[in-house]
Formats: sequence, structure tokens, C-alpha cells
Amino acid sequence: MAKQTLERKLKSRHIQLIAIGGAIGTGLFLGSGKAIHLAGPSILFAYLIIGSALFFVMRALGELLLSHSGNTTFTDIAVTYLGPWAGFITGWTYWFCWIMTAIADITAVGKYIQFWFNVPQWIPAFLCLIILTILNLLTVRLFGEIEFWFALIKVITIIALILLGLLMLLLGFQSDTGQASVQNLWIHGGLFPNGIHGFFLGFQMAVFSFVGIELVGVTAAETADPEKNLPRAINSLPVRVLLFYIGALFVILCIIPWTDLSADSSPFVRVFSLVGIPAAAGIINFVVLTAAASACNSGLFSTSRMLYALGREGQAPKRFTRLEKSSVPGTALISSSLALSAGVVLNYFLPDSVFTLVTSISAICFIWVWGVILVSHLIYLKRRPDLAAASKFKAPLSPWINWVILAFFIFLLVLIGLAADTRVALFVTPVWFLILALAYLIRVRKLQTNE
Repeated sequence: MAKQTLERKLKSRHIQLIAIGGAIGTGLFLGSGKAIHLAGPSILFAYLIIGSALFFVMRALGELLLSHSGNTTFTDIAVTYLGPWAGFITGWTYWFCWIMTAIADITAVGKYIQFWFNVPQWIPAFLCLIILTILNLLTVRLFGEIEFWFALIKVITIIALILLGLLMLLLGFQSDTGQASVQNLWIHGGLFPNGIHGFFLGFQMAVFSFVGIELVGVTAAETADPEKNLPRAINSLPVRVLLFYIGALFVILCIIPWTDLSADSSPFVRVFSLVGIPAAAGIINFVVLTAAASACNSGLFSTSRMLYALGREGQAPKRFTRLEKSSVPGTALISSSLALSAGVVLNYFLPDSVFTLVTSISAICFIWVWGVILVSHLIYLKRRPDLAAASKFKAPLSPWINWVILAFFIFLLVLIGLAADTRVALFVTPVWFLILALAYLIRVRKLQTNE
């Protein structure tokens, strides 16, 4: 019987929109409210700095994936250049990253549903998880289609927001918050109204806004013509950052003074509610709801593929490599869905604090993953100069930019420890790495005993 493998059913349009969808998540639609509350207009600079750093991370990942035809994820790369321990810890950490991120996403779904219905937020969170699990079990092509349309809705919404905002600026739109004007960026305490301390506090949620940006790399094994489609998706990152993050937040801050934005609600919904069309706020709430569902959809996809890869490499039970007739790793998907159900429990017991907690943990773990990509790239440049010389998709400004960004990541971890509500995650997350280290040592000892 022929060996079942993941199939390359994701087309160019799927990859392009998955790349865009990975860069537009719950962190932007919901979390940006808190980020603006902390940093004021200076949050624009935070998004620009983080987006620029992650562009170089993605270029390094792109070069590594395309230089090694046998490597389909960054865990393969970590094993190649850092050793089996790095693949084990990074693979499981990436799985954990997306579990935490997806918990934040279903939490957002619960909050958005409360716009229409007065129900406990754990109920819509649970229903969202069940529906997306069923859809992901069907076929990878269906995942691509779902994510394509989800991402397209997000793109259209942000473009509509920017165009509407520019029109409101040109017309000098007047609302209960005042007149729409570029001056709103600085007349309410300046660009840095809460000082450099407030600017730095905004980085945690800004980092979370970008989690999933590396998802396009996880799709490499199921991507048709990766040599063409992956570079195209990665190179469009700067445009996405400028348009979807800087452009959207610039317009929002010009229309509504940052002092009038809530830390607990979506600024996108607030802007459209000012238009005066009764259904506008409800429509945009539906859009940000689909954005949260889209991010959770990506989370289920990436966690199941990571468990599949770990099982294939012998770093997780072999049952995770079992594929359904649709070539979907069903056991891995169901297992990830069960782990994600912990988010439903958290939404039941901690409805007010769960979002900040899991986004902080997610940001810390993603920094680890991004750091491993950069370190692997540094070793690749030193150990395999032949591959680096032959690469058709060289990472720019390497190797020195790798060191600069690694130092920046360490700085981000320090910043997460500054605020009381995010500091908890900085102390809790090392427990995860300790558990992984012990699990790896037990695994190695078991292998040695069997030999």
C-alpha cells in the first residue's frame, strides 16, 4: 500500500491569503484597543518596529525552507542545525503557541457574540471550536478555501475602514468625540502621551498582533510550487504591515482621539458606529467575529500539522501521523482540539482576565520560535556556505541583522515583565519549557535503554 502523505492542495491564492490572514488577527481587531490605551498614538511606531523585525525573520525562514527541499517546517530546520532537542522543544512550543493563541481567538468570539446576545462567553467559544474542528477534518483544500474567504473579508474591511477614514478626514467629519483630523495624533498629550514607559507597555499586544505571521512556512508541505509562492507571500509582508496595521490604526487615531477608545472593545467597531448607519456597527462586529474565527481556524491547522511533523520525526506518538482518506491528520487535529477546549474552561472561570493571560504566554512562546529561526539561519550561513551561495532567496542584511533582532527579542521579554497583568505569563511560561526539557530527557533515556 502506498504511504499516505500530506497533499499539495493549497494553491497560490490560498497561500497569499493565508499569509495575509496570518498577519491580521485578533490582536489587531480586538487587542489594538488595549495597545492604544497603553501607548497612545506611539503604538504606530511599535507596530512598525515589530513588523520590520519580523520581515527579516520571515526572509530567514524562507531561505532555509527553499534551500532544503526535505525540510517542510522550522522544526525540521531546528533539528538540522541545532539538534534533536531543539526540534523537540520548538515543535511542541509552536503547538503550545497556537493553542494559547486559539484560546485568545475563541475568547474574542465569545466577546463579539455578546454584542448581540447576552450569553456567557464560554458558550459561543465552545460552539466555534466544534464547528471549526469538523470543517478542518474534511480536507486541506477546504481549510484553504475557508481561510481564503475569511482573510478576504478581513482585507476588504480594513481597506473599507481606510477609505472611509480618509473620506471622513477630507470632509472634517464631526462626531461626539470631536472633529476628525490628523491633529488628533498629537493634541491629546503628544505622540507619546504616556511617556516612553507607556510606549514600551504597548509592545506586548503589538507582538501578539503578529503571531501567525510564520504560518505560511508551516504550509510549505501542502503548497503547490513553493519556490514561486512562498517568496511572493513573504516579500509582500512590508506592504501588509504598512497597509493593514499602520494604515488602519493611523486612520482610527485620526478619527477618534486615543483618549476616547476603550481598552476592552474593538476600535474598528467604534469607527464604523460613528458613520450613523444603524447596521454598520453590527456588520463590522460580524467581520471581526470572522477574523477571530479565522485565526482559530489557522490555529487548528498549524497545531495539527505540527503534531503530525513531531510524530513523523519520532518526537510524539506515531498515532499523530495517521491520515484520514482526505489526507488530513485527523488524530492530531482532534488532539489539538481537545487541548484547545481548555480555553472554554478558562472562559468559564476567568472571563475577564483570560485574554491578557493567554496572549502574553503566546507572545513569549512565539518569540522563542522566531528566535530559533534566526539562530538556525546563522548556523546555516556558517555551516553550509554552499547552500547559502546557491540560494535564490537570500535573507537581506544577514548575518548581522539576525543578532540585532535577537537582542530586540530579549528586550521584548523584559518589557513583558514590566506590567503586572503580563508579568504573570513571564513567570508561568518557563514552567512549560521545564516540562519539555524533562520530557526530552526521559525520551532520550528511554531510547538509550531500548538500544
